[in-house]
Amino acid sequence: MKKSNSTSFGFGINNYLTKRNLKADLPASIVVFLVALPLCLGIALASGAPLFAGLITGIVGGIVVAAISGSQLSVSGPAAGLTTIVLAAITSLGSYQAFLMAVVLAGVFQLILGLIKAGTIGNYFPSSVIEGMLAGIGILLILKQLPHALGIDSDFFGNESFFQADGQNAFSALGNAFQHFSIAAIAISGIAVLILVLWPKFKKINAIPAPLVVVAIGVVGAMLFSGSSNALNKSQMVTIPTVNSAAEFFGLFSMPNFSMILDPKVLLVAVTIAVVASLETLLSLDAVDKIDPLKRVSPTNRELVAQGVGNITSGMLGGLPLTAVIVRSSANVNAGGRTKISAIAHGLLLLLSLLFIPSLINLIPLSCLAAILLVTGYKLARITLFKQMYRKGWHQFVPFVVTVVGVVGIDLLKGVGIGMAVAIFYLLRTNMRNPFFYKVLEEGNKKNIRIKLAEEVSFLNKASIQVLLADIPNETNVVIDGANSRYIDPDVLETIHHYRHNAYTKGIVVTLENIEKSYSVPKINTKIVTQN
Repeated sequence: MKKSNSTSFGFGINNYLTKRNLKADLPASIVVFLVALPLCLGIALASGAPLFAGLITGIVGGIVVAAISGSQLSVSGPAAGLTTIVLAAITSLGSYQAFLMAVVLAGVFQLILGLIKAGTIGNYFPSSVIEGMLAGIGILLILKQLPHALGIDSDFFGNESFFQADGQNAFSALGNAFQHFSIAAIAISGIAVLILVLWPKFKKINAIPAPLVVVAIGVVGAMLFSGSSNALNKSQMVTIPTVNSAAEFFGLFSMPNFSMILDPKVLLVAVTIAVVASLETLLSLDAVDKIDPLKRVSPTNRELVAQGVGNITSGMLGGLPLTAVIVRSSANVNAGGRTKISAIAHGLLLLLSLLFIPSLINLIPLSCLAAILLVTGYKLARITLFKQMYRKGWHQFVPFVVTVVGVVGIDLLKGVGIGMAVAIFYLLRTNMRNPFFYKVLEEGNKKNIRIKLAEEVSFLNKASIQVLLADIPNETNVVIDGANSRYIDPDVLETIHHYRHNAYTKGIVVTLENIEKSYSVPKINTKIVTQN
C-alpha cells in the first residue's frame, strides 16, 4: 500500500471524540505526557537552550502539529537527534534570538517541501532499515534509562545518542551507575517494571493505565524514603520551572530577531534544520505506521506541512526545532492510543502542568519514568524481532543489524544512512542476479540456449548480462526473448545488439525475439477503478 500524500487539512474533531477513542486516548495521553516531560527538559538542557524552550516545543508539537497532521499516533516534540546541530547553531549565530529566526525559516522551508509533495522520499526507505532504526532506538532507551533506574542521573534524561556531552557513552554511564546506585531508585524502578509487565494480565483492573499506577507508586515510594539515608536527591527527580504569576510566565518567552532574516549564516542553519528534521520526521512516521495496530497509513506531505507550521510556531514563541519523535510515538502506541487526541491531550497536559502543578510534577522520581521507557525500549528491540529478521534472509538481516549498530554506536541519521547503503548494496546485488533466466537444450552436437529477459531490465543488469553472454560456448544457437519485458534499458539493448553483430566470430548464431528498438519508461497507473 502506498502512502497517501493529501495536503487537505480538515480536522473533523467530532470523528475522534467517541467514547471508545477517548477511553483509549486519554490514558495514553497521560503516559505520553509523563514520557515527554523529562525528554523536553533534557533535550533543552543538552541543546544549550532555556529549559522553558523544551516545554514550549513539546506543547506546540502536541497541540499544533497533531491538530494539522494526518497521522493518528505520531507525537512531535524536541528531538535529541538535533541537539548537536542546535547547540552549534546557537553558538555560531551569537544569540538565541538569531537561532529562533533560523527555526522559523526552517518551518517555512518544510512548509514548501510539503506543498511541492517532497514527502514521498520516505517511501524509499527499506523496511529492514526502519525496523533496525526502531530496534536501535529501543536498545539506546534501555542503555540510557538503566542509569536512571539505578539512581544515577548526571546525564540528561532521554538522550537518543550513544555518546554524551561529558565525554562518556551509554556503556560507561551504565558502569558508573552500578558503582553508585541508589537503593530507593532501584526499589521504585524494580516495582515499576513488574507492574508494567504484569498489569495487563489482570483484566479486571487493567482499565487503569499501568504507567499512571507506576507514577503514583513512584511518588509514594519517594516520600517513604525521604528523611532516610537512602532518600532521593533533587537530581533524581523531575524538575520543571515554577511559574508564580502571569507576568513571570510571559517573561519566559523569546522572539526571533527578524533583522537577521536574510543573514547567510541564519539561512544555512535553517536549511540544515529543515532537511534533518524532515528526514527524521519521515523516518519516524514510517516507523510508527509499522507498529500501528490498525495499520493506518499517514500522509507524508501533509506531515511536512504540519511540521513546518509547528516549527514556525515554536520559533515565534521561543522554542526549539521539533520533529516527529519515535520515543514518544512508540510510548503512545504501547499505551493504547487510537487517534491524534492522545497527542493533542498530551500537549495540553504539558501546558497545564507548567501553569498549575509544577510542584506536584516535581515529586515524580526519574526512576519510575525510566521504568516506563525500559519496557518501551524492550518492545522496540525484542529478541523475537531479531529472530524474525534472521528468518527473512541475509538480504534483510544484514541491513537490519548494521542499522541497529549504527544507530546505537553513532547516531540516528548516520546509522540509518549506513543501513541504507548496505540495503542498496543487497538491492543492486539482487538486481544483477535476476535480470533473466535461460534454458539449455542440446540437439546433436550443437547447444540451443534460450534467454528470457525479466519484466524490468535496468542498467544495473548490464554487467550480469555481459558475463552471461561472454560465457556462452562456441558453436551455439542463442535466442534472446524479450516477450515478458515492459522496459529494457538502452545500455542493455546496446550490449545485446553488439553481441549479436559480433557473435559470428565464435560460430554463435543469435536470434532476437520480441525485442523492440527502444523502450520508454512504463507509466504508473494511479487511477483507482471502482465497480458499481
